Amino acid sequence: MASLFVDTNVFLRFLTNDDPAKAKRAETLFRDAMRGKIRLATSLLVIAEIIWTLESFYKLDKPDIAAKVEKILNTPNLDCPEAPLIFMALDLYVHENIDFVDAYHGFYMREQGFTQILTREPVRRCRS
Repeated sequence: MASLFVDTNVFLRFLTNDDPAKAKRAETLFRDAMRGKIRLATSLLVIAEIIWTLESFYKLDKPDIAAKVEKILNTPNLDCPEAPLIFMALDLYVHENIDFVDAYHGFYMREQGFTQILTREPVRRCRS
């Protein structure tokens, strides 16, 4: 079975139908995955780009964006290793009015055992 990595533009064409011919090809690709003919993969960065583009360019609201991303992540035979954290971040993104990347980083930090984040001060190196 073929395995293919899916980049941002394929998802955006499917989700927005702004280019009907490309949207139709994307739909066929996702149907093939759902039928088990192919395996697809994507990444956190692709999901972040999708969210940013739907929010900034297409001006969709957060609940609609989250629903679209959840649809992507729930596609059978589509792998995204970061999906569990993405789902948690989407919930925070929608319900707490927080930026998606910041929400993701909060859950990532917790999973990795980090208790502090540096956001405004440059990291200083200790001299030996």
